[in-house]
Amino acid sequence: MLETTDQRLRQRELLLRVSRAITAQLDLTSVLDLVIDVAVDLLAGTAGLIALPDGTGTLQVHSAQGLPRESWPAFRALLSTPLDNPRSIGQRLQDVAATIRLPLRQVIALPLVFRQTRVGVLYVFRAALNVAFTNEEQELLKAFADQAAIAVSNARLYQSVLHDKLQLDALIEQSADGVMILDSRWRITTFNRAMELLTGWPRDEAIGRPCAEVLAITSSQGTNICLVDCPLQRRPPQMNPIVEGWIESRDGRRLYVQSRYAAQRGPAGEFLGAIANVRDITEQQIEAEMQNTFISVISHELKTPVSIIKGYAETLAREDATWDAATLRDGLNVIAEEADRLAAQIQGLLDASRLQAGGQRLELTDWALPPLAAQVVERSAAGAGERFSFELRFADDFPAVHADYERTRQVLENLVTNAVKYSPEGGRIRVAGRATAEQAIISVTDQGIGIPPEEQSKLFRRFYRVDNRLRRETQGAGLGLFLARAIVEAQGGRIWVESQAGRGSRFSFTVPLATPQLPDMGDAGQTAIDTQQPITEAVAPLGSDRQITVDEMSTNDVRTQR
Repeated sequence: MLETTDQRLRQRELLLRVSRAITAQLDLTSVLDLVIDVAVDLLAGTAGLIALPDGTGTLQVHSAQGLPRESWPAFRALLSTPLDNPRSIGQRLQDVAATIRLPLRQVIALPLVFRQTRVGVLYVFRAALNVAFTNEEQELLKAFADQAAIAVSNARLYQSVLHDKLQLDALIEQSADGVMILDSRWRITTFNRAMELLTGWPRDEAIGRPCAEVLAITSSQGTNICLVDCPLQRRPPQMNPIVEGWIESRDGRRLYVQSRYAAQRGPAGEFLGAIANVRDITEQQIEAEMQNTFISVISHELKTPVSIIKGYAETLAREDATWDAATLRDGLNVIAEEADRLAAQIQGLLDASRLQAGGQRLELTDWALPPLAAQVVERSAAGAGERFSFELRFADDFPAVHADYERTRQVLENLVTNAVKYSPEGGRIRVAGRATAEQAIISVTDQGIGIPPEEQSKLFRRFYRVDNRLRRETQGAGLGLFLARAIVEAQGGRIWVESQAGRGSRFSFTVPLATPQLPDMGDAGQTAIDTQQPITEAVAPLGSDRQITVDEMSTNDVRTQR
């Protein structure tokens, strides 16, 4: 009797110690292995298993003791047998034992129930026929099963939370926007890859630092908004506040960002943490600034010819003055010229508007390109002044192109006009062309001020003008190259620039040929005119000629004659 009492005490003590160990475990596999090992040991069993329901509710073996993994499928019929049918369970056990060739002659099975939900089933097997499971052992296993059910539920809940966290971490890491999470002291706890690229801060250095130090969004006046006007510290608290401003990345880039915050607050409104979504909107900000500049510039550009027209018209209409024919003619010519200038500016705005709306229309025909280039050069030379000389380079047999004649003229005129405008010291301007198998390549080369590398990728944007002294001294709304690119691309071509600051520029664009040509093997690998030749060589001074002669177009230079 004393031995039985001592055994029960040891079992209870073991049950208490093991229950504590089980409930401390959060890894599901470890919990299941511990539960089945202790259950078999408590009941002096031969083997045992734990089955958990899958997504369809069907029980599947998840852990076992004394049963090889390859034998687990043999228990499917036993697992599907109701626990309140001992006769069927006995028969199923005999079938399993015969199949896997193990001496399994007795079984005790208990459901693992937590909060009235069955989370699994526990089976313990014995090989002996003469040692039946007692009521005390069943009660002991039941008490153990209750603790095991709690442990399994906790482990599954932890596993679910861990899975959700890993999934959230993956989403944050793969987000195209910068994402960081802040704790209650505004210190960074999570910093994704996009934030590293945006700020230049490595993750291991950013985590633990204050947001105001790492992100440091500043206003246009240079004030650190994160320090003096943190959107998360405003009173009263704002729902999902947004702040925009400039940041200086560690690698020297200046970016305009928008940061959206979702804050977590306690019952009294105290700040507990936040998640920040940071997006680079530099391009949008530059576009907005360019549009504001454009409005200012175009207002001045349109107002100037209107003022001149009005001034001349009022002067010529004065009743107290008598004008001779020459004065009237000169005044009317100025009015006509300014009206043409105003009409051209308005047409540019209309063209830009059509391009925005996708309404660009082309009249594609076959025609000869060299005569058009000669006309453009002749017109430009007439008003360029003595500082400039012009050069045409086209082969005698230059093939016809298939494009919109007037639109291509517009592109070429824009490039030649820019070459003159941005060559304050004058020099030679070359218009040249060559043909590949399927397209003509036209280039306009100057000896002007050139374009810095960082500006070249922005040249063909709407409203964009290079930031230099000449931009402030020359007229223009920043639409010319934008329209040129739209026209060229609408015709199936492309336009690009090669330039060196202070050493000139070469703008090139392509136009489809009317009839594809056989490829010239000698030109293999070339995609632009003299792209391997330095710009300074391509526009080496050849004299200060003035009058344009276009009758002698050949592979030689068409030089100007005094």
